[in-house]
Amino acid sequence: MSRVALAAPGPAALQAGLEVAAEGGNAVDAAIAASLAAMSTEPGVVSLMGGAFVNVWLAGDDPVVIDGNVEMPGRGLDRSAFGHGVRQVPTDYGGGVTIGAGHAAVANSGAVQALSAARDRFGKVPWRRLVEPSARTCRDGYLVGAAAALYLGIVRDTLFGHDPEAHALVTGADGGPLEPGETSLNVDLADILDLLAAQGASLFTTGAVGRVLVEDMAANGGLITMADLTAYEAVVRAPTMRTVGSWHIALNPPPSVGGPMLAAMLGQLARHEDWTWAEVIEIQRRVLAYRLSVHDRSLDLDADGHALLEAVERHGLAGLPTSASTAHVSAVDEHGNACAITMSCGYGAGMVIPGTGILLNNALGEPELNRLGIHAVPPGTRLASNMAPTTGRSSSGTALAVGSPGADRITTALMQVLGRGLLRGDDLQHSIDAPRLHVRFMDDGSPRVEHEPSDDIAAAVEASGLPSHRFPGPHMYFGGVGAAVLGPDGLVAAGDARRDGSVGVSS
Repeated sequence: MSRVALAAPGPAALQAGLEVAAEGGNAVDAAIAASLAAMSTEPGVVSLMGGAFVNVWLAGDDPVVIDGNVEMPGRGLDRSAFGHGVRQVPTDYGGGVTIGAGHAAVANSGAVQALSAARDRFGKVPWRRLVEPSARTCRDGYLVGAAAALYLGIVRDTLFGHDPEAHALVTGADGGPLEPGETSLNVDLADILDLLAAQGASLFTTGAVGRVLVEDMAANGGLITMADLTAYEAVVRAPTMRTVGSWHIALNPPPSVGGPMLAAMLGQLARHEDWTWAEVIEIQRRVLAYRLSVHDRSLDLDADGHALLEAVERHGLAGLPTSASTAHVSAVDEHGNACAITMSCGYGAGMVIPGTGILLNNALGEPELNRLGIHAVPPGTRLASNMAPTTGRSSSGTALAVGSPGADRITTALMQVLGRGLLRGDDLQHSIDAPRLHVRFMDDGSPRVEHEPSDDIAAAVEASGLPSHRFPGPHMYFGGVGAAVLGPDGLVAAGDARRDGSVGVSS
């Protein structure tokens, strides 16, 4: 048995991870089991058919990141198949987001492949045991979280109404919207998870689920081909390393967008011995303006990511020319092994793989990830990602795993939480609970500061001269940071009430 501190997006994910830890699993096993459960029990938020990044830093070893992000499909298709077919769905979510949906919005997924690769390389528990808690929960029932209920309450009919199977999954027992705390089932997915436990990740590529997916795509104008499924590989990458105070931090590297942005923000924040809200606003404004002008329109995210890191390292912010649905799991065990996993399926494409209970991603229809246009990059290209799972070690030997959902608020949430915890030495839970701000760039390119209630933030915003929007209280819009630590006080997990974070330490 290993003792593991775990921060998960909900009770089903937490229970799955703690169950595996009680059977001798390490931090990586617990994080994988929790992630599989989250992707199975958070409909509309995450899905097994999305992308994921797994950041692992084993005690006494070098950190690595396993890239299981989504990629552009369409290998073997004629060019006439591209550039159309995405259904536009206006919504009231996030102040008014138009979602690209339908089969043509679905990217080739890699989340399950990344989790499988992480287990093969770092895990101790058989793959079967990592999947079984999710299958049981889908069959017996799980409680709907407030974050999923809020989102589905907005998009249930407009986004999912075109597919009766998908619509049934996001509808309550009374025929209305799913309510927070309501028990929901997904028996079709439970059966698929039984197969996944026995057959492994190949079920989703050359196996039965992969074949049904390809047939459904071909029949409905989607782009995913069998060539896409068989060509996909989870990629092991060296993380971007940064020193923040007394900490060495391992960040998601390029071609991810989230990791380089967070590295730039933290690097600048670390230059200030006691940072202020005015400095937070200015750092966010400069870094996110750069992202808008360069990264969101990049044809080579890897090269542009490294160029950003080099420019900020050499010249600070003077070196810079003037993306909804994610979940995160953090785990650290008693041996100092740390694992952070962030996963996403975008806003959802509005349908399932027929007969499987698996909702599909809409990564090709997310406006903030496709500013070059619909289907603008070649098949096989990894898409942009805001995800930034992070691990770290302090000079005293403390081990950390941390991350957040929240689209482009991932990096700004983590900047503020890590700025408090690593630079100021604040308590981990206090760092997560403290009010946050985010500099949002509007459709016309102008910045606006959005923030939670705080007199100090309000004063800094007024001094900046930027327009602002004050939320009435803490809000899921500003992410849902989850963290786990092994330090002087032993194993500690901290979650975010903004997104129903569930935390625990295995006994």
